[in-house]
Amino acid sequence: MTRPEEALAYHAEGRPGKIEVVPTKPLQTQRDLSLAYSPGVAEPCRVIAERREEVDRYTARGNLVAVVSNGTAVLGLGDIGPYAAKPVMEGKGVLFKKYADIDVFDLEVDQKDPQRFVDIVAALEPTFGGINLEDVRAPDCFYIERELQARVDIPVFHDDQHGTAIITAAALLNAVELQGKRLETVRVVCIGAGASAIACMRLWVKLGVRREHVWMVDRDGVVYEGRPEPFDEFKAEFARPAGERARALSEALVGADVMVGLARGGIVSADMIEQMAEQPIIFALANPDPEIPYEVARKVRPDAIVATGRSDYPNQVNNVLGFPYIFRGALDVGARAVDDGMKLAAAHALAELAREEVPDDVLRAYGGEPLKFGPDYIIPKPTDGRLLSRVSSAVAAAAIESGLARRPLDLEAYRERLERKLSPTRKVMWRVTSFARKNPKRVVFPEGEEDKILRAADILADEGIAEPLLIGRPQVVRERAEQLGLDLKGVRIVDRRALPHLEDYTETLWRMRRRKGLTRHRARLQLERSRTWYGLMMVHEGAADGLVSGLTSPYPETIRPALQIIGVKPGVRRAVGMYMLVTKRDVKFLADTTINIDPDAETLAETAVLAAELVRSLGIEPRVAMLSFSNFGDAPHPSSRKVAEATALVKARRPNLVVDGEMQADVALLDAARAPYDFCDLKNPANVLVFPNLDAGNIAYKLLYASGGGEAIGPLVLGMRKPVNVLQQGAPVSTIVHVATLTVAAAARQEQDAG
Repeated sequence: MTRPEEALAYHAEGRPGKIEVVPTKPLQTQRDLSLAYSPGVAEPCRVIAERREEVDRYTARGNLVAVVSNGTAVLGLGDIGPYAAKPVMEGKGVLFKKYADIDVFDLEVDQKDPQRFVDIVAALEPTFGGINLEDVRAPDCFYIERELQARVDIPVFHDDQHGTAIITAAALLNAVELQGKRLETVRVVCIGAGASAIACMRLWVKLGVRREHVWMVDRDGVVYEGRPEPFDEFKAEFARPAGERARALSEALVGADVMVGLARGGIVSADMIEQMAEQPIIFALANPDPEIPYEVARKVRPDAIVATGRSDYPNQVNNVLGFPYIFRGALDVGARAVDDGMKLAAAHALAELAREEVPDDVLRAYGGEPLKFGPDYIIPKPTDGRLLSRVSSAVAAAAIESGLARRPLDLEAYRERLERKLSPTRKVMWRVTSFARKNPKRVVFPEGEEDKILRAADILADEGIAEPLLIGRPQVVRERAEQLGLDLKGVRIVDRRALPHLEDYTETLWRMRRRKGLTRHRARLQLERSRTWYGLMMVHEGAADGLVSGLTSPYPETIRPALQIIGVKPGVRRAVGMYMLVTKRDVKFLADTTINIDPDAETLAETAVLAAELVRSLGIEPRVAMLSFSNFGDAPHPSSRKVAEATALVKARRPNLVVDGEMQADVALLDAARAPYDFCDLKNPANVLVFPNLDAGNIAYKLLYASGGGEAIGPLVLGMRKPVNVLQQGAPVSTIVHVATLTVAAAARQEQDAG
């Protein structure tokens, strides 16, 4: 829990608040200023005056959302006014930006009269591509949203209503399946009758819950026709018939399948939920204190699926799972509104995502505990990066289908664009993955009993990227897979205790290494004892197309036997180790980072050529910098002369390759540092960095990675006769998948070249 003084310091230190406006165009010269303002700005003004639809092309409007509040119902604080609401609205803007790259102006409106509020906000339509209403009290919020949407031609979305409704709908879809129930038959008790409660029940009815199966309970008990205590027209939608006996919350919960709490903490007792139906679903969503404590609910009803609004318990119902991605999809198609079809599409996308394998980065964010579809995992976690592409594309598709979209999209291309936008890694990897899917190959994993390998293999097989071959004990592999919730369909297990082809492999290995001191007896022992050696022989003999290993062992234990058994390609002197370092802005390739300790000029030249070939195969034009402590001979030394000689060798062998050196790292990467050297062949920052020795390369990539400089993929081994890649110890599942995908792609390219 955060302390008050920490929260205040967070908001006050440095630049006050949490947001700022940042220019997106250069403003460094007088010419830049003339283009940004007068006289250049007149040109887009003239175009927009003639064709208003061009405004989203020439301004930020198409990616700009207004977060609007009058501060009448702020979080759990109530009517604290528009000034006090501003920190919350800024926070909402931060979430929009972080999760969906949407810009926000927060607007705190000092107006409680609903009609005047509508007039003010509607008049701002030319500024925004969408309006997110926030923390407006009920029932005013219902009127305001309805009237605003009728007057403007952009999406109006009250997140307190619809965000909660969408996330709970997703959770309900999965909960009813797990509990063996059906939407059309479940009996629902909704505790609370405010904006979120009514919106939830409206959407749940659209989802398939029957209106006559809903009991709504407010402070005065069950809402029913003719009740002495008055209620508004919105509660009346869910009023029970006057003749029913259930009047109190405790009575309504008897035999209920679902309880959803959108009220306040501590109002539901253990006795009440004890009276619910078998296999109940309990959503206690009041914050910070649920209607019934999570621990109590689980103890009294161990057969229940329980969700709360808190992040410290399973199944957190968090609106951040919805609103950023709903607006992303709506903005990208130029939607005129967010209708029920778009909301339901978001709910179904969330529910489906929760049934898939959970990425390793999400697991790390939650302490490494296993997360798989089941009673304790019915909705995705907010840190799941796949939300952007899945939910936004589903919303966009629904808007196109309903006719609300002004700009129909190629949905497959749109989804790929969102995936690449989400993670810079995907800008590089999506093309490789697509190629691998068209040419899936057999990849052997010697560490086939490890959880991360099992999960990576399941992903690779499920996505059609590879046919994983796991070396391990079949019973152990299957037991671990069952515990992890994996079916391993499409994955083959190679029994390490009954190795096929052991005799043939022994004979072949002995003949290969008998003049290197290896006896036939020792060859057999090595294959029996080392899964890596056996896996490499599978690759050598064509039983597998590539190998990925090293998750649990030091790098030399894989690379040495790989060099002895697989060897390098014809014409290659030495294998090379390389990392891809993916940052927010771009991708850099660093070599040699893992193999050659003190390479000579010939080896450095070969390193540059091999690295450039791989980079070009990924669809990126290589720009190679041969790094040193010297710039073009200004610090003569045997080390710098070695790099200069290597540069000359590369230029002679690959005259069409953009390469230069010797140079310091800042000259390679920064235009300003390179400016004094107008003769340099690098006219843009280098993307391939070749280091003068292993010390420099290894230290550089690890410093960059450890300092948060980007995601490191590798190490990749270049120059091998057949693809072999060595994982960094403890590599996450995502990296294992990336490395295996690159292994498949390399094998496919070798096959094509040979054919």
